[in-house]
Amino acid sequence: MAAPLATCTNEEQSSVIRFLSSEGVKPIEIHRRKEVQYGDACLSLQQVYEWTRKFMNGISSVTDSSRPGQAHRVVTSEAIAAVEAIVKENGRVTVNEMERNGDYIEK
Repeated sequence: MAAPLATCTNEEQSSVIRFLSSEGVKPIEIHRRKEVQYGDACLSLQQVYEWTRKFMNGISSVTDSSRPGQAHRVVTSEAIAAVEAIVKENGRVTVNEMERNGDYIEK
């Protein structure tokens, strides 16, 4: 038996679901097999069913599409340094205060 995979991405798992579902493997069996390999990092049974349904309906992309209202965040070393400088200056500052003062704005 192969060693369990220590790290994986959702895209890798989605690819496995796509491959196995194209061979006619049932979602419950796909989930059982993935649990053995991915352990705690395994997608839930509900997610396996959802991905299987998507692939059976002709979706071929293994990336999860963004949803409306989902925050777009970019973390850069400059943003981290700016926040650290603000906190060093005033250790009691809150995120809400930084937003109100315009000290830190996410783009």
